Amino acid sequence: MTEPSPAERYASARADRRHPLTSDFAARQRFDLDDFQVAACHALEEGSGVLVAAPTGAGKTIVGEFAVDLAMREPGRKAFYTTPIKALSNQKFRELVDVYGPDDVGLLTGDVSINGDARVVVMTTEVLRNMLYADSGALRGLMFVVMDEVHYLADRFRGAVWEEVIIHLPRSVRLVCLSATVSNAEEFGDWLDTVRGDTEVVVSETRPVPLEQHVLVRGDLLPLFDDRAGVATAQVNQELMRIRSFKGSNYENNRRAQSFRSSGGYEASHRRPSRGGRRPVRSANVHRIERMDRPEVVRLLDRDRLLPAIFFIFSRVGCEAAVQQVRRAGVRLTSREERDEIRALVDERTRTLADEDLGVLGFWEWKDNLERGVAAHHAGLLPVFKEVVEELFQRKLVKAVFATETLALGINMPARTVVLEKLEKFNGEARVAITSGEYTQLTGRAGRRGIDVEGHAVIQWTEGMDPQSVAALASRRTYPLNSSFRPTYNMAVNLIDQFGRSRAREILESSFAQFQADRAVVGLARRVREQEESLAGYVTPMTCDRGDFVGYSGIRRQLSDLEKLNRKDGSATHAARQKRQREIQALRRRMQRHPCHSCPDRESHARWAERYWKLKRSTDKLRRQIETRTGTVARQFDRVVDVLAALDYVTVGADGTTALTPAAHTLRRIYGERDLLVSEALRTGIWKELDAASLAALVCSLVYEPRRDEASAGERALPRGPFRTALGATQRLWAQLDDVEHDHQLPGTSEVSAGLAQAMHGWARGVPLERVLADADMAAGDFVRWAKQTIDLLDQLTLIGDRKVAGVARTALEAVRHGIVAYSSV
Repeated sequence: MTEPSPAERYASARADRRHPLTSDFAARQRFDLDDFQVAACHALEEGSGVLVAAPTGAGKTIVGEFAVDLAMREPGRKAFYTTPIKALSNQKFRELVDVYGPDDVGLLTGDVSINGDARVVVMTTEVLRNMLYADSGALRGLMFVVMDEVHYLADRFRGAVWEEVIIHLPRSVRLVCLSATVSNAEEFGDWLDTVRGDTEVVVSETRPVPLEQHVLVRGDLLPLFDDRAGVATAQVNQELMRIRSFKGSNYENNRRAQSFRSSGGYEASHRRPSRGGRRPVRSANVHRIERMDRPEVVRLLDRDRLLPAIFFIFSRVGCEAAVQQVRRAGVRLTSREERDEIRALVDERTRTLADEDLGVLGFWEWKDNLERGVAAHHAGLLPVFKEVVEELFQRKLVKAVFATETLALGINMPARTVVLEKLEKFNGEARVAITSGEYTQLTGRAGRRGIDVEGHAVIQWTEGMDPQSVAALASRRTYPLNSSFRPTYNMAVNLIDQFGRSRAREILESSFAQFQADRAVVGLARRVREQEESLAGYVTPMTCDRGDFVGYSGIRRQLSDLEKLNRKDGSATHAARQKRQREIQALRRRMQRHPCHSCPDRESHARWAERYWKLKRSTDKLRRQIETRTGTVARQFDRVVDVLAALDYVTVGADGTTALTPAAHTLRRIYGERDLLVSEALRTGIWKELDAASLAALVCSLVYEPRRDEASAGERALPRGPFRTALGATQRLWAQLDDVEHDHQLPGTSEVSAGLAQAMHGWARGVPLERVLADADMAAGDFVRWAKQTIDLLDQLTLIGDRKVAGVARTALEAVRHGIVAYSSV
């Protein structure tokens, strides 16, 4: 690293004097702050809010930690640190406790509440949203809110919560928004500036650790880009282009030695298939380049000192199969000392699991795989298993993790190398290519700051791969942040209660969704103006001294359209065709009687008229788009209010003033996708006869979302007794609400699914885990996730139900929260 010049040292000293708090904070960090981190901290010290958009692993969170540091310097002031997922909240909670001690740091994640009145509280974004609507006393003294992973705002299921928080936070609270690299950060920053006041946008495209990108062809790691062409040109390695054309045995005859340097300083020459691997292909009839087996790839990376590595495989089954393949091949990546350390940590973290559950959970095989240095990571894993894998990987004890793309989001788990087996994934409906944004997010895990000189992305060669397409994917940075905001019933009654309907509409029109729609309208309006100018220009050459040629050409166009329709529409009835023929004859007579019909320049005028009408049709279409986009969110809000009025949650006066009825005060405190259905079920009393296990099963049916390929509830066993009666009543109620919503042009919600009801009913009654998971037909981690969502809604019922329902809900909540569901890492 070169010494700074005297001028640079002077500028740095001057900046330190102007920003003493930033300088003091920076001096306490393990690394020198990067320019973007310093710029963001300076903005906070100067009193602005900030939006920081930077690549994964760049160190965005240091800016959030500086905001916490600023709040802690002022007596009585607070900072909230919000994250989208509980695992991230737990991780950040532990980090902040290490800095400020357990007395000053709290955690609120829905199912965990620790020290909620602390000066620094880590929470999920939904918890903060609920606080805002409840006007919680915990908001007093709040100085900063850090919104980590704010690009979750684009999530179609939960993204609206981020916008609700941003819009409703008191203006005195400053926001620190931390985002992945998005292509429209300036647009998002402009919106924040509009709704929150002075907001500095800090964007960094620079990775803290450079990324080397390779394609793995048989046993060769070939660079994706030709280094000799220079980074700016990003030219594809011509060797890859030749391989694409050679294929099969031709490739064997044309393999070239390739070398590249890793952070360890090794030089890897010509890569041959690993020892003990398959023989080189010699047959001239072979046209496919076979992929290396996963154990071979792991050994190759180990030999070239490219571990630890994350292998992204876009299916849970594939992740588990990969671990088994590596295990069967006898791969062992750990020393005896490392195995002892792994064993001790696993035993410590899993000591609360019941002995009888260990076999059901596949504990012994999982533990043996960890001791070998390999593991799977996906949403179906038990939370404690996932956390152990994450901790062991961070401590460099697990060297190869086979993961789904969920690992790319949020949690701090960097590797030296990321391997992509395929560049496509199943999106629930079909196999689709990953986007450049997803590629950036996945490969963002490669390269550990302070450990690696460079990170490595390895793409495995697949049949039909186009190196040019891969290079384009790797070099683009198109990841736009688009709002998913839409008004909900709960949001509507809360806004009307606090601000009245008119002000509520204004607030909703300040959403990022409307901001983006309005921005689009600005562009559309500009095109309309340009096209109107062109239309005016067309009128001159089509002007006729005999009369109104625009009117005449309109008759000609109408006649032409009708004649085309008459020729194409063979299914019309005889009467319809006769009617249309009479219209055609009438138009012909009008056209022939028009003064312009006898103009000698008629066809010249007509050519301009054709252009005129074509452009006018396009202009009219743009105008219709503007009409549909202007006030989009407010129109949706009006439809929601109309539904609430139809169901007697609000009354609307002749002058449009809207007031809540007593029923709305229950709806105000119900958060979730089925807020209206839950409120109506409580109001009609259809759950009053349920016991604790049956209520748990029914609530589970409201939160559960079945897989597309899952058997319908009718094919599954259902709990007997009062559950079936209540389920039938709830399903009929859902159908009634669905009809009302469609009558008011609202999309409605998915049908209630009882696919997990039997399993949840059994779990609440203490049925053994093995039988519950068999009934559920799902992985333990999935069952725990649905159980925690069930607990969350049951917890709401304890606060809003009548005395009987609230009491049963409390009992049901405790009945569900046991065994593997009760585990918490904090």
